[in-house]
Amino acid sequence: MLICLTASHKNADFTALEALSSADAAQLPTSFASHPSIEGAIVVSTCNRFEVYLDVDADRDEAPGIAQTAATDALGFHHPETLEPLVEGRAAEHLFAVAAGLESVVVGEGEIAGQVRRALQSAQDAGTTSPSLERLFQRASETQRGIKNRTGIGEAGRSIVRLALDLASARVDFTGARVLLVGTGRFAGVSLAELRRRGAQHIEVWSPSDRGAGFARSHAIGYVDPRDAPLAAATADVIVTCTSADHHVVDAALLRAGRERLAATHAFPGSAVQPHDASTCPVALDPTAEGCPLHAGPGAECPVDHGRASQLVIDMGMPRNVDPDVATVHGVEVLDLETIRLHAPLEHLTATEDARHLVRKAAARFERGTAERQLGPAIAALREHVQGAMDAELARIAKRGTEEERRLAEQALRHFAGVLLHKPTVRARELAAEGRHDDFLAAIQALYGIDDVA
Repeated sequence: MLICLTASHKNADFTALEALSSADAAQLPTSFASHPSIEGAIVVSTCNRFEVYLDVDADRDEAPGIAQTAATDALGFHHPETLEPLVEGRAAEHLFAVAAGLESVVVGEGEIAGQVRRALQSAQDAGTTSPSLERLFQRASETQRGIKNRTGIGEAGRSIVRLALDLASARVDFTGARVLLVGTGRFAGVSLAELRRRGAQHIEVWSPSDRGAGFARSHAIGYVDPRDAPLAAATADVIVTCTSADHHVVDAALLRAGRERLAATHAFPGSAVQPHDASTCPVALDPTAEGCPLHAGPGAECPVDHGRASQLVIDMGMPRNVDPDVATVHGVEVLDLETIRLHAPLEHLTATEDARHLVRKAAARFERGTAERQLGPAIAALREHVQGAMDAELARIAKRGTEEERRLAEQALRHFAGVLLHKPTVRARELAAEGRHDDFLAAIQALYGIDDVA
């Protein structure tokens, strides 16, 4: 039984998503698959959704409860109501829609298709897939490609990164901005490409995981040594965080330390200037600061440009890369995923409806195929029963008549067996498509004594 447990921006608040996303996605499939009733598990974890796809060895009534219990055990997350269960056909239709970008914050965004493929690959590497789950995810990717080719969905290359930077463009002129890219995670490459598309030239990268140097070389941007991260953060006009860390990497302490270091760097004997309103100082620790560390006394101009009124921090992380306390630092504005999704544009209705129609058709085909496979053992048992009766009759007449008569008799019996089996086989597929597996199983058990084939 295929079960999807889903929490996304559509049915869960940001805090719950953050808690779920903090789990180790690479280890979760193994944790789920260790449950005795679970035959396979695949986890899809993105910035706006957390989903577990399970192959549960149980009937429709029991499977959702088993899945919820396994989720509580594997995640240590004691709010099962956050994870909505979807069963069989609904699970398939949901995944197909997710892979096509129809369930994303920005409808039609392209990153999710790759994330779905990587989720399958990760589960394959961990050995936690099952034949049913592999078919499900393979059909999801096939459906996504078909939708991309046949509809206008996603043709503008929409993405959560593009939306975030579009929102930021109302506040920042990227052509002259100093940009600090924090992290080399799943959004780093896309963010860099979008920044360059907007004319950004002064881009540096700092990676808390020490992968920044390699990323900087391969993408021809500046590299920030971790020791210089506070100063780089203080001097950036825009900070874009996109790490896969499960903790905050940018906080108020980092920004304040950088501003203090910036002040100390520019302070030198004889450089003191006239005091001024601390709220206009780019290195003030807060708007109520008594004075700028650079302004030791009268007589000189401040060596730091006071033109920058604010600093924008764009948090693309899930869980959050940025501690909410940065909002207490003077002049800092935070744009996080929760805010970004509130500004997501309306769906392109025609293309989206066409895409959803294709999703529904693909899910129906998948469900029919799954149902037929589930009755496969029963159909095989019925064929074996008829074949056994035919073989017994052939053995009985083996010593009667001429060789030609026996050949004709065998030919007639085999043809009759095929005709006899045709209608039950067709009817089995029809019942499977209607979800009436039990009716077929009950019929062959009552008529032929065939059981233990479910």
